[in-house]
Parts: sequence; structure tokens; C-alpha cells
Amino acid sequence: MTAAVGGRVRRTLRVRWRVLVRLGAWSVLEAGQTFVVGLALARALDSGFLAGDARAGLLWLGAAALAVAVGAYGTGRVYGAVAALVEPVRDRLVTAVVGRGVREADAGALSGLTQQVEIARDALAGLVMVSRSFLFTSAGALIGLFSMAPLLLAVVLPPLLAGMALFVVTLRPLARRQEAFLAADEALAGELGTVCPGLRDVTAAGAEARVATDTGRLIDAELRAAGALARWSVTRVAALAVGGQTPVVLLLATAPWLLGHGVTPGALVGALAYVTQSLLPALHNLVHGLGTGGARLTVVLRRLTAPGAPARGRPSGSRTVRHPAVPAPAERTSGTAAVPARHRPEPEPGNHRAAPATADSPARSWPHDARTTPRERRREAGPVPAQASDREPEGNRLAAPRPGAPALDLDSVTFAYGPASEPVLDGFGLTVPVGGHLAVVGPSGVGKSTLTGLVAGLLRPVHGGIRVHGHAVPGPEAAALRVLIPQEAYVHGGTLAENLTLFRPGPVPEAELLAAADVLGLTPLLRTLGGPAGRVDPAALSAGERQLIALTRAYLAPAPLALLDEATCHLDPAAEARAERAFAERPGGTLVVVAHRISSARRADRILVMDGAHTAAGTHEELLRASALYRDLAGGWIAPAPLAR
Repeated sequence: MTAAVGGRVRRTLRVRWRVLVRLGAWSVLEAGQTFVVGLALARALDSGFLAGDARAGLLWLGAAALAVAVGAYGTGRVYGAVAALVEPVRDRLVTAVVGRGVREADAGALSGLTQQVEIARDALAGLVMVSRSFLFTSAGALIGLFSMAPLLLAVVLPPLLAGMALFVVTLRPLARRQEAFLAADEALAGELGTVCPGLRDVTAAGAEARVATDTGRLIDAELRAAGALARWSVTRVAALAVGGQTPVVLLLATAPWLLGHGVTPGALVGALAYVTQSLLPALHNLVHGLGTGGARLTVVLRRLTAPGAPARGRPSGSRTVRHPAVPAPAERTSGTAAVPARHRPEPEPGNHRAAPATADSPARSWPHDARTTPRERRREAGPVPAQASDREPEGNRLAAPRPGAPALDLDSVTFAYGPASEPVLDGFGLTVPVGGHLAVVGPSGVGKSTLTGLVAGLLRPVHGGIRVHGHAVPGPEAAALRVLIPQEAYVHGGTLAENLTLFRPGPVPEAELLAAADVLGLTPLLRTLGGPAGRVDPAALSAGERQLIALTRAYLAPAPLALLDEATCHLDPAAEARAERAFAERPGGTLVVVAHRISSARRADRILVMDGAHTAAGTHEELLRASALYRDLAGGWIAPAPLAR
């Protein structure tokens, strides 16, 4: 226990001196049974049964039983005194935690109030109980040994003192290692609590290797801490062996000598009872109680009482390593997960390949010479080569689009959410050229998010192949060439620049950040936060603001293929149009949008209507003529006309 924490405990004990006196008095009554039981056993043998007087022997055993009953009464009173000593400490801690929570708006105050305060109370009560028990039990046993025969005390006391000295010498380093292990364990738990809810985005960002490295580093740290704690924990066993078990061996080994020097058989049996039934259990409780409970109390009190101490389950001064692609649990926004196949409309038998909107219009691709807008002509320049310093994931910085390959190609892809489930996609085929802008529409649960999950490598098809810029999915090259923006916009604490440059391991010029913010419509929020260096509080942002940050982050990513899975659902139509136009006009960029407004679909060069076996593709006008489902969807959407390009 550190000096600061020990000082707080001592000050509390001095204030509660009346309770300490009462606790000591009841402890004397409780420990009286220790003294009486060993002495009564010796007298029952020497003056009773061994002397042929069974009545005297039974009377002494009755006295021992009475002492046990009186000691039990004292034990009950001891618990009341311990409660009177510990509960005021708990009240002070509760007051401190609530006060800090109110002053600092500490979100971890509830955790400190409901968990850490209770840990501190239980640990303090345990330490008081084991320390008091060892003190009074040892005193009763040693006085009993001396009263029976001073030679017995000479045999038992030296190894007991040696065991205690060994334990006291190693108590501080053992406590440090216990605290280090607790810190490593909580750091790992905090990291896993961060990573596990964000596994989808870890995969989407191609960050598996980095997350595995960060997590593995914490696992190795906990393993080292556990090894050091285990090695020092051997001293507990040694202290118990020397202080509690060696006296038994010495009493047995020196029994002939003791009997020859005036020690009676009853006294020898009583001494064995003192050691095995009183001293050894008391020493065992002390060693394990101080070794474990003391470290826990030190850690928790330091957190709860130090100014600005964190109350969130991490040691003061520790830092949980968070991968950029992984959100904290409290920073997530609600969203929709992929719907299991059993909850989806049953597809009709047939092929899910995108059927043409008209009999003579191909569904898998569209010709480049049909694009005449300036945005489309800029796309003809081709994809932007991936720079080694700008490529994610870190282990695949040499990935680059293969010349002549389409941005996205799905060939006879079949996918189902289980062996017995109906396929969500069955023989599905689709090609999106470099620079294309595809909108995906359809009823809820038909498989739109499943499609983006397959392209992003989050799901694996049962049959068929998927390629991104010529690279197979899943794979590190394909992961480096696409960026997925899900409906759940993840934003973490830190600066705005740190949020925006998560997919750019190298430094990003501030001018580039400002330009991207201006293109995506993030500039007003950027100014409100105080510029790129402004601090971000995810809980204080609206859902739309979080989506703008996530969109700007993806815009700055070097990946040429952008997948927007309802990533603009919290933006107004004008902001949505601005964001989609920015992605569509990236030089060499390709955009696939899961649309939730008709205006979003009308901005696309091509629209994919997913409807089980009746999947169709075409322009807005073509689909209005050829697809009854698209006409229904377009009629049900309420949105302004698309903005002019």
C-alpha cells in the first residue's frame, strides 16, 4: 500500500478511535477461545484422561466448548464494529465520486459509484478482518504456549517470526506486481471492449494486422505481468511453509527432547492444536488477504481519491491503445445490421444476375463513350495510383489498380446466411467501370447491405468471385483499394484532424484537410470546433455531423472505390447531394451508393434495383419504363429534384 493511501487509512482510523476500541474489545473476546481451546485440551489430557480422571477431562472439554460459543458471540459483534469502521469510509468515497462527477461531468462517475467504491469497501473490510484476526489469534496462541511450557514457545516462535519477516519483506514488490497485473488486465479488457464492437470496420478498413499487433502487444504485456506476479507469489507459499508448517515439523521432531525436559504430552498436543488450528489459518488469511486485497485497495483508492482520477476501469495514467478504425462503445451510433435470410423476402427461383432494363441494354456494364458530362470526362483519366505513404492497410502499401480492370466486378456470386437458408444472391453478376457511379435500391432486407459487405470483404460468397480493380476479394490488395462508409458513423475522441486522417498514415497538409472539408460541407463544423486541431466530443455531435466527419475521412483516403452504405441517411437532401457529388468527381474515383432517396438514385449514372430474381439495372428513365418495383419506389420517395451537375 502506498504512503499516500496508507496515510488516508491511518487518518480515518484515528478519527474512529472509539470504534477501534470497541473492535479490539470484541476481538479479545473472540480470541479468548484460541487461548482456552489449546489450554483446555492440554489439561483434559494431562489432568483428565491420561490421569484416569475422565470426569475432569470432560469438564475441560466442556470449558473449551463454552469458549467456542463465547468466541462466536464475539465474532458476531466484531462484524458490527468492522461495519461501523468501514461504512463511513465508503460514504466519504461516495461523496468524493459524486462531487467529482458533478463538477467535471465525469461519465465514469457511475462506474466508480457502483463498482469501485464497493470494491474499496470490501477490500478494506477484508484487510481489517484478516489483520485483526492474525494479531489477536497469534497473541492468544503464543500466550497459551507460554503458559503451558516456555520451551514450546521457543520452538514455535522463531519460524513464525521468520515466515512473517519473509512475507513483510516481499509485500511491497508483490503489491507492485499485483497492481501491474491489474493494470495490464484492465488495459486489455478496455482494448477488447473497443475492438469487438468495431470488428466490421476493422475488416472494412483492412486493419486486421494492425489491430492484431496492438492487441497482441497488450496480451504480451499481461502475460509478462502475470509471470512476474506468479514468480513473486511463490514467496507467499514460502512464508506459509516457514511460518505455519515448519513449527509443526519442529514440534514433532523435538517431541522426545521436549518430553524429556518437562513438557507434558497434553501440552505437546495442545501446542500442535495452537499451530494447526489457530496460527496456520490466521497466517494463511493474512498472507493472501494482504497480498491480494491490499493491492486492490491501493489501486482503487488511488483512483477514487486522487484529483482528476479516472473512474472508468483503467489505472490512473494508463492509456488504452485504440486503433483508428475501431470506435469506442460509447461513441457508436445506432444502425442496422445485415438482416438474416430467414427475415428476408423469399426470392423467386431464378438468376440474380442484373437483368437489363430493356431487351437490348446490357446490365453488366455501360459504355464509356456514353458519358458526356465534364465529371465523366475527368474520370477517363483513370484511377489515381496508390502512393506507398498513403495506402491502407499498413502491410499492403504497394497495392495498385491493375491497368484495364474494372473498378468492381462480381462474377456469378452466390451468398446465403446459412447452409439451409435461401440465397440472398444467386449467380449474381455486376461490373462497374472505373469512374462509374452506381446507385443500389430495393426494399428493406433484400440484400443491399449484403452486397456492400461482400464487396468490402466482410462477407464471403459461397460461390463466385469478386474483384476490386482486378484484385480478388477478400484480400489485402482489394482492401487497400476500397473504403466503406457504413450507416454507423464512427467518431472517436481527439482532434478533428486525427479523425479525418485515420486512413492516411503519413502527415496530411492542412490545406488538403481544409479543401476536403469545403468540398464535403464540413467547413461550418470545422470552424465551430476551432479548426483541424479542435477537440472532438463524439457524444456532443449530431448524427449528421458524425456522418460528415466519416465521409470526409473516406474522401481523404487514397482508396479509389468508395462504398456508401446509407452513409448520408442523417443529412438533408442538399448536403447528401453535395457529398455524393464530391465522391463522384474524385479523379479516378468510383462510387457505389446504397440509396435511400430517389434524388440519390437519379444522380447516378446507373441504378441497380435489387428485387430477388427480378434484379434490374439501367438509368432512371429506363427503369421507370421497365421495372414496376422501381416505379413503386420512385413514387413512394418524397424528395426534391436532383441538383444540376
